[in-house]
Amino acid sequence: MKHTLFSGAAAIALAITGSALHAADVTLNLSNEYSATSIHGVGDARFASLVAEKTGGTVEVVVHYGGALGYKSADHFDAVGEGALEIADTYGGALGGIDPLFLITSLPFFVTTVDEAETLYKVAEAEFKAVFEENNQILLYASPWPPSGIWARDAVNSANALSGLKIRTYDKNGTTALNELNAAAVRLSWADVVPSISTGAIDAVLTSAEGGVSGSFWEHFDTFTEIYNYAIPLNFVHISKDVFDGLSVDQQAAVLEAANETRDQNWAAIPDRLATTYGQLAENNVSVVTSDDDVYRGALQAAGEAALNDWLESTGARGQALIDAFSAAKSQ
Repeated sequence: MKHTLFSGAAAIALAITGSALHAADVTLNLSNEYSATSIHGVGDARFASLVAEKTGGTVEVVVHYGGALGYKSADHFDAVGEGALEIADTYGGALGGIDPLFLITSLPFFVTTVDEAETLYKVAEAEFKAVFEENNQILLYASPWPPSGIWARDAVNSANALSGLKIRTYDKNGTTALNELNAAAVRLSWADVVPSISTGAIDAVLTSAEGGVSGSFWEHFDTFTEIYNYAIPLNFVHISKDVFDGLSVDQQAAVLEAANETRDQNWAAIPDRLATTYGQLAENNVSVVTSDDDVYRGALQAAGEAALNDWLESTGARGQALIDAFSAAKSQ
C-alpha cells in the first residue's frame, strides 16, 4: 500500500515535470535539512559534481542545504513521492513513521562500529528499497553519521547526570532509551534544535560530534560526552521514480554510478571526518568526556534493550528476520 496519494494539483505538477525531463538538459533539486559542511552536505556536493561529470553536464543537481526549500527531513518522503521535490537526503529516523524498519539503523548500542553499521545496512537494504519503490521513489544510496554522543554544558557521564535532563533525541529509539533512564527526552528535527537550545526548552542534544560542529554548538555547550558509540544512524538519498524514469537511459546509468561512488566515499570518509571534527572541538575549547563507569554503561545498554524490544513489537517477524540476518552476517 502506498503511503501517499497524489492530489489533482500534484498529478498535474508531476506530469509537467515528467514532460520537461525528456529535454536534453535537466535540473534536479536536492533538499537536505543539514548544513553544507556536514558529512552529508559534503556528500551531496560530491554527488552533484559526479552527476554533472558523468552526464556531460546534461543533468544538474542543485543542492539546497539547511532546509532552504522549506522541507525538514520528516517532509521529504511525501514531497518526493508526490513529485513536489526531485531528490532528498533524509535522516533515517524521520522515516520511522513511514515504516518502523528504518529505525533499525539507530537502535541504541546495536552496532558500535562503522563496519557493523555497514553490514546492518547491507542486510536491510532490500527492505528499504522496497518501501521507496512502493511509494514511487528510488533509493539511490545511504551513508552514515559518525557515532552519537551528548552535547551539554556539563559532562553527562552517569545515570544521575541524565536524570531529569531536558535532552533532544533524533527519533523514537532515543526517546524510549533515554526516558528509561529518567531523562526528559524529546524528539526534535534538526532545524528545531538550536532555537530550542536558545529558548531553554532543552539543555542537551543527542547527536554526533560532527553534528555539533556543523551547528557550532560550542556557542551553547562546553562538553561533548561519548557514550560508548551509542548509535551510527544513516541518511537516505532518494529520487522520484517519475523523475528518474524521465531521464534518458544513459543519464539514468550515470546517476546510479554517481550514487554508488558517493555512497562508497561517504562510508570511507568517517575516520578522517572524526579526526577533523575532534580537532575542531579542541580549537573551540570543547571538552570531550569518555566515561569509564561500568554501572553507567550497563544502564545505557539496558535502556537500549528497552528500545530494541519496543522496536520488535512494532516490526514483528520482519524486524526479527533482520536481527537474525544481521547476527548471521556478523558471525561470518
